[in-house]
Amino acid sequence: MTTAAVLPDQPSTSTQSDTAAQLLARVFAGMSDPTRLRILLLLLEREHNVSELVEAVGTSQGRVSMHLQCLRWCGFVTSERRGKFVYYRVCDPRVRELIKLAQDMVVLHGEQLATCSVLNTANE
Repeated sequence: MTTAAVLPDQPSTSTQSDTAAQLLARVFAGMSDPTRLRILLLLLEREHNVSELVEAVGTSQGRVSMHLQCLRWCGFVTSERRGKFVYYRVCDPRVRELIKLAQDMVVLHGEQLATCSVLNTANE
C-alpha cells in the first residue's frame, strides 16, 4: 500500500479507496481517545516523561504507557531515554496542524458536535 492511494488526483480502484479511507480513519482514531488527545496536547507544549504525563492526565502509569505506545507506533510521537527516564515529544508537525484545525471546527460547530446523536451512539 502506498500513500498514492490516499491522494485524490490518483486513479484508484474501489479496494484502494476503501483501504485509503480505512487508513485515514485510523489517523483520526489515533487522536480520538480523550486520554491520547490530552497527552498529545501536553506534548505539543513541551516534552514530558511518563511520570509527568501520569500526574498531568490523572490516570495510571500503565494506561499512559499504552497510549504512548499507540501514539509512537502511529508516528505521532517519538521517545528518547535520558538516564532512568524516557521523554516523549511530538515528532510530526502536522499533528499540531490537525489539532488546530479540529479546535477551529469545535469553535464553529461545537454545539452540533456535542449533540450529535450518531456520535453519541457510536461511543456507547
